[in-house]
Amino acid sequence: MSRRSRTLVWFRGKDLRIADHEPLIRAAADGEVIPVFVFDPYFFHPQRARKLPHRMQFLLESVNELSQNLASVGSKLVCLSGRSSKVIPEIVAAWNVSRVVAYRWVEPFGRVRDAGIARDLAVPFDLYEGETLHPPGHLRTGKGDPYSVFTPFSRAFRKEAAIPRPLPAPRDLGPVPRAALASAGEIPALAQLGIPVNPNIQQGGEAAGQKRLAEFIRGYLADYAHGRDQLGENATSRLSADIKFGTLSIRSVWWAVRELSTTKPTESAERFLTELIWRDFSYSSLWDRPELLQAPFRPAWANFPWRDDPEAWEAWVSGRTGYPVIDAAARQLTETGFMHGRARMITASFLCKHLLLDYRRGEAHFMRYLTDGDWAQNNAGWQWSAGCGCDAQPYFRVFNPVSQGQRFDPDGNYVRRWLPELSSLPARYIHNPWLAPPDILTLAGINLGDDYPEPIVDHAFARNRFLTVAKAHLNCPN
Repeated sequence: MSRRSRTLVWFRGKDLRIADHEPLIRAAADGEVIPVFVFDPYFFHPQRARKLPHRMQFLLESVNELSQNLASVGSKLVCLSGRSSKVIPEIVAAWNVSRVVAYRWVEPFGRVRDAGIARDLAVPFDLYEGETLHPPGHLRTGKGDPYSVFTPFSRAFRKEAAIPRPLPAPRDLGPVPRAALASAGEIPALAQLGIPVNPNIQQGGEAAGQKRLAEFIRGYLADYAHGRDQLGENATSRLSADIKFGTLSIRSVWWAVRELSTTKPTESAERFLTELIWRDFSYSSLWDRPELLQAPFRPAWANFPWRDDPEAWEAWVSGRTGYPVIDAAARQLTETGFMHGRARMITASFLCKHLLLDYRRGEAHFMRYLTDGDWAQNNAGWQWSAGCGCDAQPYFRVFNPVSQGQRFDPDGNYVRRWLPELSSLPARYIHNPWLAPPDILTLAGINLGDDYPEPIVDHAFARNRFLTVAKAHLNCPN
């Protein structure tokens, strides 16, 4: 390509960085670069934006920092409003653009969007891989089929995947053409979308992501294999939102951990890398089976007789089920936009199996409030918990929320943090306050049923009910 080429680099919300941004870096080597972000009403209409307040806050902080980082290397982020499918072809024609580059999306609606734009463009539309470590849809079983079990997928990944090292950020991009500058708009503020600022949301932006990665490797990676499941400890990476929005590239995270593992292999480093491979598995599954966002992977689960129980749903959403670990997780989610990974599994299992409520309702609730809300990952997690997904938890395994709390929050620190009304209970009763003697409850200032609810369902009853319904629907032998 001639040095006089003019490339539109389309930032699309999953690549909000300049370091290891291959489309940007390759475009800069070829000629003029016009960085563009489109505020599409599909996400940014105020009514839609208010349905994902935590993600929107993180995203807008990240877009603002992206704009600053591009300015620091002599360029400018050109912000436009409108439907991407209409805006991109129009500006390509108006600005004499030679080609458009972006990162490929796995989600089916993104693939449909990109196919339509490619048809409407008179110039090349080049999509780069990079949303995952290895291009989705490439790993296949010996029969040539997509994998439906994680362990053989992971073995194939480690054998076949060649993960390039991350690229350094460009030092000088050069100015944006005047025609593009004349069209540039402003980045909307949260207030314009009707979203109040939440001080508990993780800070967005490339610098914050790089800082979190460094802190994780320096302070928490060594004990990750154990600490990742401990609810009351700050022992996870907290990088999920950075990976979701691309303030860190997935391969930069991989190599930061992989280099340590190569020089000094540890169980914790390998465990973390396996989690990144699980993410690839989720994306690859959605690539090959785009219907997963609407339907269970296992056909036998179609038309499962989920209950309709508004009171149970409201108790689960608001953190008033009477099971402390479930309620603590619910409140952590709505207050901070984050939920501990182990808590996600326990909470999802409770909704599906204790309450017999449709996993898709929980999936949608998580997508509304999780800052790291990710279609492929979230769907895979919920289908795993319900028992209907790829390599899912067996349907007959029903987490006991009390024993899970006692095992993964033995001192009750997680519960005390999110349920201050139970903070004075001794650890012995923190996960089952209904078993505490009256004098202990009195000393703790708790009147069960008023200050904190009784359990909305008995564990043994709920487990038996679910197994009976599941066996009958799935035609499983007793």
